[in-house]
Amino acid sequence: MVFKLAILASHPIQYQAPLFRELAHQCDLHVFFAHKQTAQAQAAAGFGVAFEWDTDLLSGYTHTFLHNVAKQPDTGVFFGCDTPGIADEIKSGGFDAVLVMGWHLKCFWQAIRACHRYGLPVMVRGDSQLGTPRGWLKQAVKKVLYPWVIGQFDACLYVGQRNREYLQHYGARPDQLFFAPHCVDTLAFSEAAALVNRNDVRAGWGLQPQDKAILFAGKLTAVKRPGDLVRAAAHLCQLGPRVVLVWVGDGPQRHFLQELGKSLSVQMLFLGFCNQSQLPSIYGAADLLALPSESETWGLVVNEAMACGTPCVVSDACGCAPDMIVPAVSGVVFEMGNVSALADALTKALFISRESVELKAQIALYSVAATAAGVLAAVAALQAKNHP
Repeated sequence: MVFKLAILASHPIQYQAPLFRELAHQCDLHVFFAHKQTAQAQAAAGFGVAFEWDTDLLSGYTHTFLHNVAKQPDTGVFFGCDTPGIADEIKSGGFDAVLVMGWHLKCFWQAIRACHRYGLPVMVRGDSQLGTPRGWLKQAVKKVLYPWVIGQFDACLYVGQRNREYLQHYGARPDQLFFAPHCVDTLAFSEAAALVNRNDVRAGWGLQPQDKAILFAGKLTAVKRPGDLVRAAAHLCQLGPRVVLVWVGDGPQRHFLQELGKSLSVQMLFLGFCNQSQLPSIYGAADLLALPSESETWGLVVNEAMACGTPCVVSDACGCAPDMIVPAVSGVVFEMGNVSALADALTKALFISRESVELKAQIALYSVAATAAGVLAAVAALQAKNHP
């Protein structure tokens, strides 16, 4: 049976487009977007520069941009995506199920209400985890409100272990839970990285063959604790190998990092914001990726790096840690905020073989195909339940 599935997303996102294309091959898919992001809004979201993604986010699947009536359209605030037209789309679309990509925007609740009104199964997929820092008041509100929120969905698609624990904590039943892993287009990343001359890229960075390139990819913000990485690199430099920190991304911490690096005599290279097509060669040229964040719902740069054969060091605050990191195989997990532990983790990870069979097997579990299979398994289960 070919299912007819509707998905409501906030706006086109580089990580979601490959999944939408894969689902379109396997079902009758229609994606609705609540907002059309501008280059300037990307900069305001923390990227540091205005830009458009240089990969195609809209081809390969049927999609519609809904009319957003919000006075100040924005994907970062609840009332920034207000699309009452989604109700008519759900009413007339003949869908078997509707998937909303979260519940943090008004548009999602407009879709949820419409599904309830017209008797359609509604599913949700997000990546929240319990480890994300929250004030006592917000925790108290969630404790009361979120069990009711979870109860509004027929299926909750969890992206990994910590996301499943989050949903269970707020009352998700076993029959509601379906695994649809967090993913990137692993095949595209691995194929692009395989075409790159790693030595040429490293030479272009000014590296010597024996140098160790440790990559950070993301917004240069305090919550990602990039200063810890500089301090840990200084420890490594005292042990012998010349370590070079390669920074991909921009943000408010850049000047601080430059000054810290100078004071600790750590060699650093700032590549600035790099678009999607540039990333495979960067991941492939690095010896490892480090993500020392104090709050990270997942960390999809880890998926990207591993798809390019690059081991990863991540803090235990990163949502991906229990899923993606197999010690001595795909990377090392360390205690967030502990610079000595980070330095030790970096040292261990530098001995992990790039592109090992075990590393490739691990990233294969978090492929676009695996995620699409999880989504469609949830739809099939809901159809069987509603039409025995």
